[in-house]
Amino acid sequence: MLIIKEAGGLEQYVARARNNGRSIGFVPTMGALHRGHLSLVERCVKENDESVVSVFVNPTQFNNANDLATYPRTEEEDARLLAEAGVSVVFMPSVEAVYPDGTERDHEFDLGAAAEVMEGKYRPGHFQGVAQVVSRLFLLVRPDRAYFGEKDFQQIAVIRNMVKSEGIKVEIVACPIKRADDGLALSSRNALLTPEQRKVAPEIHAALMESKAYMLDHSLQATHDTVVDRLNAVPGMRVEYFEIVDAETMQTIDDWAEARWIVGCITVYCGAVRLIDNIEYKNELGA
Repeated sequence: MLIIKEAGGLEQYVARARNNGRSIGFVPTMGALHRGHLSLVERCVKENDESVVSVFVNPTQFNNANDLATYPRTEEEDARLLAEAGVSVVFMPSVEAVYPDGTERDHEFDLGAAAEVMEGKYRPGHFQGVAQVVSRLFLLVRPDRAYFGEKDFQQIAVIRNMVKSEGIKVEIVACPIKRADDGLALSSRNALLTPEQRKVAPEIHAALMESKAYMLDHSLQATHDTVVDRLNAVPGMRVEYFEIVDAETMQTIDDWAEARWIVGCITVYCGAVRLIDNIEYKNELGA
């Protein structure tokens, strides 16, 4: 496994692979890897001749300086795990290597209405920062396929909009959420939870799962309210938002009959740690 830290070195590697007719798969990460990341990596390795994983904490997608400062960083352990997974190349750049001309964006990305709600509403500028780094990485790696976890369900929709508007030719592969045995969605942020917070954090998934049964004979609004009320009643927890949306547009709906593919997306503060999750309520599209 190669560890590359400069953009030029990565571009040279990619050029050689392309000249040899090799397919390239890519998993962009911010490090602090867990089983969720590794499930994406394993699929990437399996489905492509060359596999590239980036480990880069992107400053432009954080609208909270403390969130950026406290984001877990475990580069040595990440490299060990990726070597064991059979990755071809790990790209571990500096901020300067990714943004040689500085982090100011030279244009606003057309991300559509999907980027204006939920995470887009509560984290202003977040998706512009995501689009900035992902587009930059796509141009460096030139992958055939890029792999993203469905825990960040809205982000996948936004990235699909971005590659379409920017004319980037890459297949976006969505991969299922990986969970701990108690149901908590795996996340690098879980490492920031205290032992007491970690004990109650699985209530998020439990509430969502209970609501999937509840929705069968209750209105959408009642289902929404039962999730919010249950989680806000847990000491130390606060729901930032819970939106039940048309999964194709990410727009909030008012009735179960309004869309053929419906997902509930939630963000909960467990103490100071911000956790996200989602659940599929309905899928008549087979997506």
